[in-house]
Amino acid sequence: MSSLRHGDRGAAVTEIRAALSALGLLESADDDLVTGRHVAADFFDDDLDQAVRAFQQHRGLLVDGIVGEATYRALKEASYRLGARTLMHQFGAPMYGDDVATLQARLQDLGFYTGLVDGHFGLQTHHGLTSYQREYGLYPDGICGPETLRSLYFLGSRVTGGSPHAIREEELVRRSGPRLSGKRVIIDPGRGGSDHGLIMNGPQGPISEADILWDLASRLEGRMTAIGMDTFLSRPATRSPSDAERAATANTVGADLMISLRCAAQPTPAANGVASFYFGNSHGSVSTIGRNLADFIQREVVARTGLRDCRTHGRTWDLLRLTRMPTVQVDVGYITNPRDRDLLVSNHTRDAVAEGILAAVKRLYLLGKNDRPTGTFTFAELLAHELSVEQAGRLSSG
Repeated sequence: MSSLRHGDRGAAVTEIRAALSALGLLESADDDLVTGRHVAADFFDDDLDQAVRAFQQHRGLLVDGIVGEATYRALKEASYRLGARTLMHQFGAPMYGDDVATLQARLQDLGFYTGLVDGHFGLQTHHGLTSYQREYGLYPDGICGPETLRSLYFLGSRVTGGSPHAIREEELVRRSGPRLSGKRVIIDPGRGGSDHGLIMNGPQGPISEADILWDLASRLEGRMTAIGMDTFLSRPATRSPSDAERAATANTVGADLMISLRCAAQPTPAANGVASFYFGNSHGSVSTIGRNLADFIQREVVARTGLRDCRTHGRTWDLLRLTRMPTVQVDVGYITNPRDRDLLVSNHTRDAVAEGILAAVKRLYLLGKNDRPTGTFTFAELLAHELSVEQAGRLSSG
């Protein structure tokens, strides 16, 4: 569908209004009859604009009041209630929706699902459902139909000791140890191919937004490789894959972490600063390690660059939602802001950002056992720390 925004008219606007009314974010036609207020159902007015923005905020989407592909899809997902349709894993056409999220939460409460409650019926949800069916004497076909639903409603929930997904993520980090050597990280530079983004003047001449992000990714990759990490890029320089394709690449690699690099943009040049994003949704499901890493990255980059701190935020974007490992997207500055732009075209700033991200990853695996002030871990010190940990490991094993 084409994007809808304030001032538009048509049947699609009527559909959006009905969806938001059903979610309780907008007065319905019946309410209008009671209040005597006339609303043109097919007109995108101020009230509808505010309702769209409230929905986007609640669902972890970009809050711009525009109903594009992501917002329309989220509205569709929000309309599904458990029991309204048969749920199953479908290759090539995966099922998404709040009904899937409710199923995941029920299975999680019963101890059969340890993934994120993300509303995506993937293989992990399928395996959790078949395990539940097998345990409770149902045919283990991985299909959530009437019989399975009845048993779920009958059993209800039991109290659990926190989020199984968070516990599993944190345990994986703890068990992997403090060394960065051998850790697998996929680095995702934004844009690419014919998608150059904004082109500006740099110290060596014209440079595009895509060039800046590719160069930053290369600097980060070089440092990570030098320290012994296995690094992969999410795309070649000649392509600009969709976020879903970038996530699929990361899942194929089987990385421990994914770090995505982007530039932010706004119509107003006043917007400025760096922000970091991790998976977090309205169902209360959060990638704990993603959130921890986003916090470390945010603090390190702000301390090293002087960019304004726009903090960390949970979002449900495809890149964060579809990856099977903790993923952080770092918006390294506003390409539309003159000061941020001047910083980003500087090699010195890009070195500082790359070093800050590497220091943040190291802090993640140190589990808070290093008291060095934020912004002071240098690459040389990180390398020395790696060697000392390696030597200590050899001594203890000898």
